[in-house]
Amino acid sequence: MAGQVNQAHETPRPAIFFALEHRSVSAYSLGMDYVHVHVRVKPEFVEAFKAATLRNARLSLQESGVVRFDVMQQQDDPTRFILVEVYRDAYAAAAHKASAHYPVWRDAVAPMMAEPRTSMKFAPVFPDHDAW
Repeated sequence: MAGQVNQAHETPRPAIFFALEHRSVSAYSLGMDYVHVHVRVKPEFVEAFKAATLRNARLSLQESGVVRFDVMQQQDDPTRFILVEVYRDAYAAAAHKASAHYPVWRDAVAPMMAEPRTSMKFAPVFPDHDAW
């Protein structure tokens, strides 16, 4: 299965998609995936975190299933960041995690974290999927 393309989805799929394809999938998960990742880094690592994260964001935007990948820094606390990630579908989100660059970023920034990062998934209210 590695490297195959699902006919309903244009995103290349590594073998890890077997589990995705053989589980009960909600209607939302077949649509675009919107993810906010909240990060708090140790003050001495702010610049290193930004450099690693910008490299990851630029590479992420080259993935066919990534619609948007924003890196936001909190104005009144420069140690806090939000990554705003928009994927075409659940396959694209999983492909991102299986990319060559994601684990490099994940492992590089892990010791920079002041606390574990958290993520939240969102469903669009307005505009809807078709407006993208």
